[in-house]
Amino acid sequence: MKTDIRTVDRDELVDISTVRIDPSLPQEQRIKDYIRQVKNPYCYLDNGVVVHISFADTDATLEDQLLSYLKRMT
Repeated sequence: MKTDIRTVDRDELVDISTVRIDPSLPQEQRIKDYIRQVKNPYCYLDNGVVVHISFADTDATLEDQLLSYLKRMT
């Protein structure tokens, strides 16, 4: 689902600063608890700023992209 951050209803978004995760829980439970609290992990508020996360349709990993970026810097 495509979300346009210019038109999203900010009142329906959760501010990530209010999300509290119990570090003593197992990883899987922490993930489930995070998603339960934030409701939409791809679109939320961060201190009042709308954040929208998406991923490119590519096989390149984040590590691949960072290495490529760093190589261009040298």
